[in-house]
Amino acid sequence: MDLGIAGKAALVCASTSGLGAATGEALAAEGCRVVFAGRRAELAEQKARQYPGSVGLGADLSTVDGALSLHAAAVQAVGPLEIIVLNSPPPPGATADGIDPQALNTSLESLLLAPTAIVAAALPHLRAQHWGRILAIGSSGIQAPIPGLALSNIGRAGLAGYLKTLASEVAGDDITVNLLLPGRIATDRMQALDAAKAERTGRTLADVSAESARSIPIGRPGEPHEFGAVAAFLCSARASYITGTAIRCDGGLIPTI
Repeated sequence: MDLGIAGKAALVCASTSGLGAATGEALAAEGCRVVFAGRRAELAEQKARQYPGSVGLGADLSTVDGALSLHAAAVQAVGPLEIIVLNSPPPPGATADGIDPQALNTSLESLLLAPTAIVAAALPHLRAQHWGRILAIGSSGIQAPIPGLALSNIGRAGLAGYLKTLASEVAGDDITVNLLLPGRIATDRMQALDAAKAERTGRTLADVSAESARSIPIGRPGEPHEFGAVAAFLCSARASYITGTAIRCDGGLIPTI
């Protein structure tokens, strides 16, 4: 299927590794001019060199100022943006009954304030051209809060509320706004969480990983490229009637419709 987005300018936040990288690679493979961005500028540049017309930029996506600087640099590099993929560095683990106010403020700036700042900066152009795609890489914690990840659950739920509200406001301009929620995808982040659980429980990493796989109806973690393919479709011209929704790519992990 031709996704109809060849030549589009796309910013993919936090795309030097993991789900962001998989999404950026999928868009670049469709012919988009992708801005790969993350703290590790050299990795972003390395990713971009694989795809003609793409660029890599260093960025601090944990702050509003860093997010706005990235938007400005991206526009300078590839022109006004047409596709925006929001993705934020994950906050540390925390329980709901012991949240530190400063840690909460820090995570909210990264997970909620910085992404909304990028969208606000990009919206005038998207509305003027009457076409755009805004996609946020979220978490299954939005629909089923994950124990021990209270900061993530709170911040990502706030972003989901913002995006759902925005979707109805910009739909008349042919701008779609969606969330893509991963389950357990085989990234460094998943391995780090499994390793932490293994250490905490005194079990082997192999045992923890096997138990995790058994909890997924498909029987295995997802591969990053599987997630990236869904993300690219939601950013495509073919997904023009999908907006204001959260779609899971989780192998059936979350036991709700």
